[in-house]
Amino acid sequence: MRINLVYTVSQIAKETGLSRSTLLYYERIGLMAPEHNSLNDYRLYNDNDLDDLKKICLYRGMGIPLKQIASIINDKETHIASILEGQLEQLNKRINTLRCQQKIILNILKNDKLRKKTRALTKDDWINILRATGLTDDEMIKWHIEFEKNSPEAHQDFLESLGITTEEIKKIRSLN
Repeated sequence: MRINLVYTVSQIAKETGLSRSTLLYYERIGLMAPEHNSLNDYRLYNDNDLDDLKKICLYRGMGIPLKQIASIINDKETHIASILEGQLEQLNKRINTLRCQQKIILNILKNDKLRKKTRALTKDDWINILRATGLTDDEMIKWHIEFEKNSPEAHQDFLESLGITTEEIKKIRSLN
């Protein structure tokens, strides 16, 4: 049996790492509804509130907007999987956009030292790495076939990250 502890704003802020103003904001927008002590009007949170705040922190850490978090926390019928799938799709789009921006900046700067400090590889870099490990052209083709078989979307992302043209990506992905 769980004992339901009571926390003040300061205690719950310390426990969750959230600021007092964030907790008050969450209350103002209806995300939280702490009890109020009738003697001094202090906000009092219980273990359920703490659990909800931990979930809110988790979802915020995934970049989920507060409005969607509210529907997850307040409406038990909300299908969290669809929200997370949507968030994952948004993240994939943002990552692709950021990669494109990174490539543009690197192309403008044309600085090899700077390029080596990024996580960006070119097609030539990747081929050189594979050849240095001893892979032949046929083994590289096998590598792509396995990558495509096991994780087609990741394979697509990987090929795009190398700056390969759309036509060449289609050709590589159709090797199997």
